[in-house]
Amino acid sequence: MLLELAPEWSMELDRGPDWIFIRLRPPSDKNAAEFPIAEKIHHQLEQAFCHRLVLELDAVPHLRSWMIGELVRLHKRITTEGGTLRLCGLSAASEKALAACRLFDHFPAFANRHDAVMGCNPRKPR
Repeated sequence: MLLELAPEWSMELDRGPDWIFIRLRPPSDKNAAEFPIAEKIHHQLEQAFCHRLVLELDAVPHLRSWMIGELVRLHKRITTEGGTLRLCGLSAASEKALAACRLFDHFPAFANRHDAVMGCNPRKPR
């Protein structure tokens, strides 16, 4: 299901057994305004009565600082409710950004959706 988050952003939402899969689609304009990604995604989780999320970021070329802040907010909300947040499809630049912020342990990166659900062998930053 394709949902529009803001005029520039959209997300594809899929459900699996006990998991929600969200693929973020960023705007083509790299200078697009910031917006509350964490709040919008958390709202989708609440509607689905699910607290396990795989966030697919393969369409996001690099994580900007405000996006990392939104990931931290989302992580806090989900883990406070006893849920799980896993990332997959991170670009090398995004992995380096998380490592530079010392957040790679909080956001283990997986190669794909299947590995993220199974929790097997998260990739380590180089």
